[in-house]
Amino acid sequence: MSDWSASDIIFIAGAVALLWAWIQFKIISEIPVKSMGDGPVGETTSLTTGDEAEATSRLNEIYTAIYEGADSFLKAEYAVCFKFVAVFFCIVFVLVAWGTDWDMARGSFTAISFALGACTSMASGYLGMKVAVYSNVRTSISAQKPGWTSCFNTAFRAGAVMGFALCGLGMLMLYITMLVFRVYYPDAEDWSYLTESITGYGLGGSCIAMFGRVGGGIYTKAADVGADLVGKVVHGIPEDDPRNPATIADNVGDNVGDVAGMGSDLFGSFAEATCAALVIGSSIGTYGWDAMLFPVIVSAVGIFVCLIASFIATNIRPVMGEDQVEQALKTQLISTTVLMVPAIYAAATNMLPESFELPATVGDGTVTIEPWECWVCVSAGVVGGLIIGLITEYYTSHSYTPVREVADSCKTGSATNMIYGIALGYKSAIIPVLVLASIIYLSFQLCDLFGVALAAIGMLSNLATGLTIDVYGPVCDNAGGIAEMAELHPGVREKTDALDAAGNTTAAIGKGFAIGSAALVSLALFGAFVTRIRSASGDTLFSNGVNMLEPLTFAFLLVGGMLPFAFAAMTMKSVGLAAMQMVLEVQRQFDEKPHLLDANPTERPDYDACIAISTQASLEEMIAPGAMVIFTPLLTGIFFGVNAVSGLLVGALIASVQLAISMSNSGGAWDNAKKYIEKADPSSELKGKGSDVHKAAVVGDTVGDPFKDTSGPALNIVMKLMAVLSLVFADTFYAINDGRGIFSLQ
Repeated sequence: MSDWSASDIIFIAGAVALLWAWIQFKIISEIPVKSMGDGPVGETTSLTTGDEAEATSRLNEIYTAIYEGADSFLKAEYAVCFKFVAVFFCIVFVLVAWGTDWDMARGSFTAISFALGACTSMASGYLGMKVAVYSNVRTSISAQKPGWTSCFNTAFRAGAVMGFALCGLGMLMLYITMLVFRVYYPDAEDWSYLTESITGYGLGGSCIAMFGRVGGGIYTKAADVGADLVGKVVHGIPEDDPRNPATIADNVGDNVGDVAGMGSDLFGSFAEATCAALVIGSSIGTYGWDAMLFPVIVSAVGIFVCLIASFIATNIRPVMGEDQVEQALKTQLISTTVLMVPAIYAAATNMLPESFELPATVGDGTVTIEPWECWVCVSAGVVGGLIIGLITEYYTSHSYTPVREVADSCKTGSATNMIYGIALGYKSAIIPVLVLASIIYLSFQLCDLFGVALAAIGMLSNLATGLTIDVYGPVCDNAGGIAEMAELHPGVREKTDALDAAGNTTAAIGKGFAIGSAALVSLALFGAFVTRIRSASGDTLFSNGVNMLEPLTFAFLLVGGMLPFAFAAMTMKSVGLAAMQMVLEVQRQFDEKPHLLDANPTERPDYDACIAISTQASLEEMIAPGAMVIFTPLLTGIFFGVNAVSGLLVGALIASVQLAISMSNSGGAWDNAKKYIEKADPSSELKGKGSDVHKAAVVGDTVGDPFKDTSGPALNIVMKLMAVLSLVFADTFYAINDGRGIFSLQ
């Protein structure tokens, strides 16, 4: 065992993460919001337009408009979320306390951890939005400088602020909560109650992630689709042209959906994976507090590894040209994976006992586990995540054949583009699913379901780097939009577009990580649910596993498989309805003020009207799909019992994984096919920007927007949220007719 305690490592890692985030923010803040008049000393090729005072004024005006739009939306969204948290806090307290024979401590602690998880998730999303908006305009300004290093580093550091701050804050809040609960549960024999209470932390994070992902996704894609259809397709004006009334709302959406929503989503994954591992492995506490905290130690080690790897992109091998951007981002993922494997081995051998026993998930026996087996499980998750990420890159980057085939299909119109893109998405699910299946089999064989939970934590161990890359993309996208609206030198937009193209691919890689980890997290949470039911029933239920051939279980297996499709339909239609309103508003402004389409209009469009449409639509439309996901497992458990819940969770997991991968990758492929065509020479077969081929690609990209940024990513939360909610209320479900539910159909 190590001389370092778990508390030492966790607190130091959390403090280092927050300090590093603050340092990166300070570096970004030193860039003034001022258009560059001259290049750096010794360089004379800065991209400026000549009238820098006017450009600076426009930059500040656009920056302020985007900030105020994003801030007002998140405040409105979080006002709804706070009301939900207040109501659901009471529901959690009452149902958990009642299900545990009115154990007020467990009811109170679970409700408190739920509120803390929800608040931490909201804080993470709000922080991400603030940093992204703050950094977008500074990335545009940095792109005026000669070379690529400055603008890349600005966007990359913006992502690092979000990545490290979220990881440090989430880990510290979780651990401090555990330490407070430990005061009431000082004995190792009672730590199972402690870990059960802490599951509320994951539930709170996941509930807010649901609203953040769905609400933010509807906001951003309503504006994006509306702006594209009227602006690019009908009137042929460029993307992010200041004449388009929806362009500010589109840029606001990047911050509230792609940044705040993604932050809440991955925070939820971290919290749920950790909670699942702690519940399944709570009996390790008999070997000491530090041994039980091994899952949290993995996340702490990941912070140090990600910090070291970040120097590769900004200092050791800085980006010097366009061709190095995508490679620099990919190197981050590969380097953190390579460094994590030996780091995890050191943590496992130093923090875990030479061997320990856990109750088997199936049967009455125990499983004897050694540190090297835990290391293999975590490493399988780390390496598996990288493989899924690289496969995702292959199917979504225009550097490879699949996306180029989609681009080529646009020559015969938008219909063939749609066919090719959907087929690509389906095909792209094959290898990731096989990788996940291999990880699950290996981990389960070595360490039972505790191994699956460790694999999920392994896949999220380089979360700081994953979030850095995820936030980098929207920052570059916004930077390009700001450059276009501020009418900066065209070369600035070309540079930010190149940064954004790489960001699109790495964002797709990040979505692959998120989906893969969500699948493992959901399975681990399901295992924890089974463990809780066995404990509550005194091994009368699920002692030999869950029998899928039980009529009720099999029936709800099909119901669970249907839910992701119902959820995707609701969110896609929500984007469509909001986009229709946006299209009508943009067209109304063009009809009433036709001079807006002049080359140099004297009047600005009414941006606020479009922002109001996106805000109102997203707040209204996020309620129904969120409520469906939250209340379906709750009502199923209350009325039909634990067998029905088991079928529901397994069906939702299986369908969500396939659908999420295919939708996310189809959307990413359509987006990059469009960008590939835009870079083509007008004399080539693809004809380039503004051609009929390009218009067909824009249609595919428009359909792909809600695929990859609304419905697809939110399916991660569907499987996680249903599983963690079932885990939190497991005792409640069993308390109703011994797990048979009110209807008692068994």
